[in-house]
Amino acid sequence: MSTDSNPFRALEKQFERLQQQLEESLSMWDIDQFGQSQAAVTTMGIDLADHGEEFVLTADVPGFERDDIDVRLSKDTIHITATHESETTDEREDEFYIKSERARQSLSRSIRLPEPVDEEAVEARYRNGVLTITLPKREPEAREGQQIDIE
Repeated sequence: MSTDSNPFRALEKQFERLQQQLEESLSMWDIDQFGQSQAAVTTMGIDLADHGEEFVLTADVPGFERDDIDVRLSKDTIHITATHESETTDEREDEFYIKSERARQSLSRSIRLPEPVDEEAVEARYRNGVLTITLPKREPEAREGQQIDIE
């Protein structure tokens, strides 16, 4: 019997495994033949470590500036989105490109945390293409409800 209160946790883990398998199989194909560039399917690699009092999430976000990255915590899920759009100049429009993949880059990832965290104490830093988010765990709350006497 599981003590997990989320009935969808097993389904979420299967979706994560499916996503990982899809990403691995795409890396073996020459996806240019399907009209997609490698940049279109680039994924954000992450590590989530449990350090006892806190979780530390490390995400690879190369090629983005700090202002291009949006990090949001919503209940027990952290959402990371990185978008970079380069400006098109008149000079560039006059050039003849056979292939151009540098106009827009976007990465997005959502990670469900296994335990509640203290939203007010979360810290993030970005250095050399690596985003590190420290998520201190929240103290367990007292159970609510009315106590029932046992006869």
